[in-house]
Amino acid sequence: MYSHMMVGSNDIGKSKAFYDALFGATGGNPGITDPKGRLVYIHNGGIFLVTPPIDGQPATCGNGMTIGFAMKSPEEADAWHKAGVAAGGTAIEDPPGWRENPGSRLYLAYLRDPDGNKLCALCRG
Repeated sequence: MYSHMMVGSNDIGKSKAFYDALFGATGGNPGITDPKGRLVYIHNGGIFLVTPPIDGQPATCGNGMTIGFAMKSPEEADAWHKAGVAAGGTAIEDPPGWRENPGSRLYLAYLRDPDGNKLCALCRG
């Protein structure tokens, strides 16, 4: 259904340090910068981009928006979360851990990136 995800950034250098650490914690490669100055990450069949807004206005995070990244294990989600916090992200919501819902068991870890975008690592139990 999805082809890619993209978030805006007001500081591409800070975003590159954050997302390189975040994706590096799960075996991903550092982002590449395309000719338009966007960061491009390709990992596990997905494409994630970070861009300065093309309209020249400041980047803002989406209220109510969450971008979820699939993890292979709780340990991978923990490494992702730890790398994100160490690289300037902010831990939010409950600490990483299992969440029980009717019919599902999920391991979740939440962060905000340096621009305030809400991210989630998810491992299905």
